[in-house]
Amino acid sequence: MQHTSPRRRLAGAAALVLSAALALTACGSSGGQGADGKAAVSQQGAGSPYQGTALARHFDKPDLVLSDTGGQPFDLRQRTAGRSVLLFFGYTSCPDVCPTTMGDIGVAMQKLSAEERKKIDVVFVSTDPDRDNPKVLRTWLDSFGSDFIGLTGDLAKVKAAALSLGIVVEDPVVNKDGTVTSSHGAQVLAFLPADDKAHVLYMSNTPTATFEHDMPLLAKGVAA
Repeated sequence: MQHTSPRRRLAGAAALVLSAALALTACGSSGGQGADGKAAVSQQGAGSPYQGTALARHFDKPDLVLSDTGGQPFDLRQRTAGRSVLLFFGYTSCPDVCPTTMGDIGVAMQKLSAEERKKIDVVFVSTDPDRDNPKVLRTWLDSFGSDFIGLTGDLAKVKAAALSLGIVVEDPVVNKDGTVTSSHGAQVLAFLPADDKAHVLYMSNTPTATFEHDMPLLAKGVAA
């Protein structure tokens, strides 16, 4: 399986050449292009205060309603409106990228004050809903952050929501040994409260220090 590649910082015209190569996947080898054939990353905004990659195209927050870890309906747009949001698609039995990414975010969140943490929603959407029921998802997420939001449900809805952000999610595959592989884009997208759009992207190899640097900015809703 293809997992990760070195994280690259993009700027200017070079981004237009490299953007397609930056659509990484976790636990699989699918591409990361949107429905229009363009990769989610196109260039890094000049002068951005964020160390994550500023997006030239600001993606709308997906219109997505799934079950939360309490088994209740959760409307992503409605429940996170006007808040900073980190959104990641993955699955709990992922052997590498998912726990690493969520762990890095969890460490960075712990560096914030209690008031700052209240201003950021970390949302994990399962790409393997048949196995990631609300209880499984809650137990797994608690290892990284007890206030992290977990969503699970209709895979078709999950795939459509991810694709709207330029992230490909494929149907899970059950391997001969009984393990499950779920190929999915490894990007984390940061939505800002001013317009509820994604402005910053983090690739799967983003160091913890980058999240630690950017979290206070997200808590304040600083423009990218």
